[in-house]
Amino acid sequence: MWMTHIVAFCLLALAASAEEKKLSSHAATLADSSATLAFRLYHSMAKEKDTENILISPVVVASSLGMVALGGKSSTASQVKTVLSVDKLKDEHLHAGLSELLSEVSDAKTRNTTWKISSRLYGPSSVTFADDFVKNSKKHYNYDHSKINLRDKRSAVNSINEWAAKATDGKLPEITKDVQNPDGAMIVNAMYWKPHWDETFNDKMVDDRSFLVTRSFSVGIPMMHRTGLYDFHDDTENRIFVLNMPLGQKQASLIIIMPYLLEPLARLEKLLSRKQVDTWISKMENKAVAISLPKIAMEVSHNLQKHLAELGLTEAVDKSKADLSNISGKKDLYLSNVFHASALELDVQGNPFDNSIYGSGKLSNPKLFYADHPFIFLVKDNKTNSILYIGRVVKPKGDKIRDEL
Repeated sequence: MWMTHIVAFCLLALAASAEEKKLSSHAATLADSSATLAFRLYHSMAKEKDTENILISPVVVASSLGMVALGGKSSTASQVKTVLSVDKLKDEHLHAGLSELLSEVSDAKTRNTTWKISSRLYGPSSVTFADDFVKNSKKHYNYDHSKINLRDKRSAVNSINEWAAKATDGKLPEITKDVQNPDGAMIVNAMYWKPHWDETFNDKMVDDRSFLVTRSFSVGIPMMHRTGLYDFHDDTENRIFVLNMPLGQKQASLIIIMPYLLEPLARLEKLLSRKQVDTWISKMENKAVAISLPKIAMEVSHNLQKHLAELGLTEAVDKSKADLSNISGKKDLYLSNVFHASALELDVQGNPFDNSIYGSGKLSNPKLFYADHPFIFLVKDNKTNSILYIGRVVKPKGDKIRDEL
């Protein structure tokens, strides 16, 4: 009898451990608000004519905003909640919820995807960081802190770039060539993200192709190919393909949104909204798709200071108005730069594919998804419904090629 009880107890323990832990209501609220932030921030950045590739992590941006709220007082802190559309959330729920969300989506063991996130707050050499702020920003947001002589720009830039390169195992060798406003505090996010496909590409099916940047200019890149069953939608009205590619253990997906043919992304970006993406996803059907996808590495760095100000974070970035006195105990800091940098790699690696599908007829007459021209993408977390990344590929690295189009 005792053996029966032990077996039953073990089975119950296994069932309990297998059951997914649900997000708290505060973390779920912040997952939702960070997804809304993704589109607002993307549109702000897309308006800059000289911006080519875009790569931002709304979850990491939200966490950095939480750190600003932690260091701020009065309206400087409350503006963070306005930007995140969570005005009614209590401070302790804001920090605990953002901490829980970031911890959940970046857990490499359960996600089976490489995502290294390092964040640092730089202060001028005159600052003294308050002990409580250092402790709590490390606890909630995994931020570390460093003093830097920003008036010696060359040394400061070298120091920042060296830290980012080390934090990403050399994947981000340079995130900035300059620092503006050397008398403020500076946020730096340095990330490296590499998906692990739910079904691998065959590394022998990679060849050199052209990526069409414009009608008169293209670059040579390696392209990887595979045919499989994917959720797919053909928006014939807007002449747009939407593809969902599961990652890791299907806990997240890479969603690619691409015009039928080469064109500037402005038309697609006018359509781009959270509601529209949800509509496209709801219309997807699982079908055979022959995919050709760039095998690329991107390093993209943005200074988000003015974009966050445009979204409502006006006080923290204004030297005359900022109250970040929780950082140092003095009202002597403002947010002078917000560097948000990521290295992204799209490679062939993934889980073994199901060979039994070949010869079953399920892959006959596949839809063609040939990503040889600019597209928008999202990395969507399927458990939290947050957006881990949103961006666009306009000009991947490659040898320049002149086209005759």
